[in-house]
Amino acid sequence: MKIYYSIIIIFTFCSVLFSQATIPEDYKLVYTQDFESPQAINDFETTDPKVWRISKGDNGNCMELFEKSNYKPEVRSPFNIAIIKDVLVGDFVFEIRLNQNGREYGHRDLCLMFGITNASNFYYTHIASKADAHANSIFIVNDEPRKSIASDRTKGTNWGAVDDWHTVRIVRKVKEGLIEIYFDDMTTPIMKATDMHFKSGNLGFGSFDDTGKFDDIKVWTPNILKAKTGIFN
Repeated sequence: MKIYYSIIIIFTFCSVLFSQATIPEDYKLVYTQDFESPQAINDFETTDPKVWRISKGDNGNCMELFEKSNYKPEVRSPFNIAIIKDVLVGDFVFEIRLNQNGREYGHRDLCLMFGITNASNFYYTHIASKADAHANSIFIVNDEPRKSIASDRTKGTNWGAVDDWHTVRIVRKVKEGLIEIYFDDMTTPIMKATDMHFKSGNLGFGSFDDTGKFDDIKVWTPNILKAKTGIFN
């Protein structure tokens, strides 16, 4: 009997992990970007085009944020943002490879944005070395300075050396308000939140005030919506 119950527990545990690590069957891969095309950068709207470029990554080309943007948001939120122009989603899985190549300090970060409706209304995850009220969390920007909404998060995220790359995934389920952030390990999220404010929006990436590289973007969704452009213009 003990063996029987142990098998059930192990099977259940493995099933949970497996379900977290895979893409739902009804989701379609609607966008990919590996930045090998010279025109790849045209897929994005940025807060400052002068600080973004196509450069070399660890496996071909990537998109690089190499300086701080000349951009002042109306409310306190990240300065350096690149938005995928033609992808508007509700429920989604957003995966991207990241290289944070700045100096080590508590707020050493890269960010992923989602639910973007305009320049002052969106979510973002700030992945940083140490967690505090303004770092390593999930934030909402809702016509006021960013506010942490994470219900669970780690004490910090290890970016490693300046040439290290990491795979990050965001899972969003609008009806449940679910937001999960995964970092390399696709079975256990480093951050969780529940929020119902933004039902759909664009996706993006960047940093609050650091530099980094971005590559191998994939977006899955059950339904892609009609996107609008001109978020920052």
